[in-house]
Amino acid sequence: MAKKTVATLQNKENKSFTKVVRMFKSPKTGAYAFEEKMIPADTVKDYLKK
Repeated sequence: MAKKTVATLQNKENKSFTKVVRMFKSPKTGAYAFEEKMIPADTVKDYLKK
C-alpha cells in the first residue's frame, strides 16, 4: 500500500503545512512554469513576497 503525503508531513511539533503553487515566467523561454512546495502555514506570506 502506498504512503500518503499527509502521513509523511506529520511531526512532533504538530505544525500545519500548506501546499503553495507559484507561477513564474521563465527568463530563457518566456513560458510560464509552476513551482509547488509544502511549507509551514505561518511562513506562506513571506514565501509569496519573494
